[in-house]
Amino acid sequence: MNSLDAPADSAAAPADTTDTGVRQRRKDARPQELLEAALALFVEKGFAATRAEEVAKRAGVSKGTLYLYYPSKEELFKAVVRQNLTSLIAEGEQLAGSFEGSSADLLALLIQTWWERFGNTPAAGIHKVILAEVRNFPELAQFYADEVMVPADRLFGGCVDRGVARGEFRPMPTHEVALALIAPLIFMAVHRHSFGCCPVHGTADMNPELLLQTHLDLVLRGLQVRSDEPPPARPAACKGAVKAAT
Repeated sequence: MNSLDAPADSAAAPADTTDTGVRQRRKDARPQELLEAALALFVEKGFAATRAEEVAKRAGVSKGTLYLYYPSKEELFKAVVRQNLTSLIAEGEQLAGSFEGSSADLLALLIQTWWERFGNTPAAGIHKVILAEVRNFPELAQFYADEVMVPADRLFGGCVDRGVARGEFRPMPTHEVALALIAPLIFMAVHRHSFGCCPVHGTADMNPELLLQTHLDLVLRGLQVRSDEPPPARPAACKGAVKAAT
């Protein structure tokens, strides 16, 4: 009997270990599952109308479990923004710091990456939520300004200053050019989650990639130094800009 009992006992141990491993993997996946559920509900219903228990239910956990990871709905929304926007802008800043090509190519790469990683994903609905509701939540407004608007302005403005410093771009008001570059990105995100969701007739179909390519071409042609005219004096708004790589 002992010879038969030993294999049975040894076989039971790996099963317990496997169960523990599955539970651990499930636990490790919960934050991501909660963020995905929260993003879907925030975009679908809005921030104010989304309830914490709805997020927990969609993620398949209890409300108490949700609060173990995110103590409030505000913190949950901040985590959604950080995962989808703050981290992407930070990657863009790292890319810009090591990029060796032209500034025009850098801007094109940043815009293409934004569309592929954010604009063409469900996360683009974050812009719609912010524009529609942020006036009623001043704390979230400040958070979004600190973690998205200011860093994005710094990223695109830095690319413009880089081009000016390298003699690729005409001196232009950095902040205003950055806004001009960012504006269609926000427009496309809002359109995707508004008119883009409706069967509207009588308007031409919108090609997001072509629109962004056309916009970038127009802006870059306006920025490029022209060989047939001397470079204009640097505007006061551009003085003191961040030092760009040469």
